[in-house]
Amino acid sequence: MFYLVKDDVGTQFKAVITRENDGSLVDLSSATVRMRLRAKGTTTVLVTLTSTASSEDATNGIAFFTFGSGDLNLTEGKYEGEIEATFTSGNIETVYEIIEFYLRADFD
Repeated sequence: MFYLVKDDVGTQFKAVITRENDGSLVDLSSATVRMRLRAKGTTTVLVTLTSTASSEDATNGIAFFTFGSGDLNLTEGKYEGEIEATFTSGNIETVYEIIEFYLRADFD
């Protein structure tokens, strides 16, 4: 589980994407990598982030997702994320594991 704070801006999430069968890094350099976030137990996507990884990081299977203004303006609770890579070939690969997040309220 990963922990976030409501209304934070600039919080970054790093994912390293590997092949399950052999543990090799997935070359993401020719892909647009997105993470979608929804409240746990629902189907409505609330936030979509696109990876900002450098080409070198992407080649090594690394994706960075940065929460911007308003992205974490959500109700305190449990959320889940899904990472999907769309390659220039048109192939789409979705990471099977769902990422769990907990968003807590900020001190006011």
